[in-house]
Order: sequence, then structure tokens, then C-alpha cells
Amino acid sequence: MGTGAITSHIDVAQIVLYAFWIFFAGLIIYIRKEDKREGYPLESDRSGAIKVQGWPVMPDPKSYKLPHGGSVLKPNPAEATAAAEPILAEPVELWPGAPLEPTGNPMLDGVGPGAYAARADSPDLTLEGEPKILPLRVAADFGIASAGPDPRGMDVVGGDGIVAGVVTDAWVDRAEPQVRYLEVEVAGSKRHVLVPMGFSKVDSYRSRVVVRSIMAAQFEQVPALRNPNQITMLEEDRVSAYYGAGTLYAEPSRMGPWL
Repeated sequence: MGTGAITSHIDVAQIVLYAFWIFFAGLIIYIRKEDKREGYPLESDRSGAIKVQGWPVMPDPKSYKLPHGGSVLKPNPAEATAAAEPILAEPVELWPGAPLEPTGNPMLDGVGPGAYAARADSPDLTLEGEPKILPLRVAADFGIASAGPDPRGMDVVGGDGIVAGVVTDAWVDRAEPQVRYLEVEVAGSKRHVLVPMGFSKVDSYRSRVVVRSIMAAQFEQVPALRNPNQITMLEEDRVSAYYGAGTLYAEPSRMGPWL
């Protein structure tokens, strides 16, 4: 027998290899269970009383302490069911998996590209426990880099090429220093709304900000903030979802087939 051999058919290297395989399989099963702490069991109108969770099954509930006090229990299917909102859409066909069609205002119904998560209706906080995202008029220790264009004062143009308003301020993420939103005063109404930077293109050559996802008239219905100087995590998702919905529902031509 060679060095490290236990018998003539097995040695230490084989045992280590088999132990690794067992460990790795267990690790995969553990990770798959842990990623089911949120979003499971799956809900389906066609599943009836069946608990759609797949294999491996959901893990036992576990309490997590939040960084700024309090705790949350995950998974907590009872809480998710109690907080669930009705889906404002209906399948276009009877077969399972058919696309959903909004039944009301597609920009605000929260379906398709306009869907959003029911996050906590409180601001996201920094490690110091202070609101993470604030307008520059409040976060006075931050500013726009001089090397780039300052969008404040620029006109905002919708997807139809019409001026929708003017940028009055920028909202900065103080934990990851960058501009998250532009605050826009809507033309004709003096209403202030936020535009996520991901949906904005600053055109410094023409001194304007282009938002192609929605039309100029649709800025009037952007979800409002409860506090003009603060945004909650739920409001963040609702605002972003509105512009996401516009990529498909802002005008009828966007919903038709390309071919």
C-alpha cells in the first residue's frame, strides 16, 4: 500500500474528497433554505391549499435584531398575508403564467415594471442613525462636484420632448456619496416631485435633464412625499416604480409588439 493508504482501495485523499462533497452539498441545501426566509411560500390563485415552497422546505422562523433597535421575524408568512395588497391586474389569458394587465391606472397600480416592495415606511438610516438620503438644502456639508454639470436650474424634458418643470435641488446619499434623486418643480402647478437619477440623463450641452420613461404631463402624478425634506424606503420604491411603469405604460405605442 502507498503512503496515506488506509486499505488497498481507499486512502486519506479519497476520504477528504468525499468529506468535501458532503460538506458542499450541505452548504448548498443550507443556502437554499436561507434564501427562502423572504418571498415564500409562493402565492398562486391556482395552487389552492398547496403550500408552494419547493425543496428544501422553508427554514424555521428566526428573529433578527435591527441595527437601530427592534427586531424582525423571518420567515413570517402570517405577517406577509396580513400586509398583502390586492393585485390590481388580471391575466390576459386563462393559462397559468399568462401576463397580467392592469385594471386601473397602470402607472400607479404597482404591477409589471411598476411593481414595488412594501418596504418600511421610514427613512433608510446611516450607521449613525440619521436619514441617509437628504436634499442638499438640508445636507449642507455636501455639494455637486465642480468637475461635472450642476443640474439645478436646468429644465426637465419628458419622453415627448415637452418641458415638464425645472430642477430645484438634488438629493444626496450621504452613506455612499452620490446624487440619488433630482427634485423637480412641475411646470404650471408648483408641485415638487423626485426623479431617480437612474431615469435621468443630464444633457449639459443643452442645459437640460431628459427623462424618457414618462411624458411631461405625467410628472403631475408622481407619488408625493409625506415630508418634503425626507424620503422613506416605501416612498423610494413607489417613486422609482412610477418611472419604471412609464417605460411600458406611459404611452400606448410602448405596449405593442415590436415584430
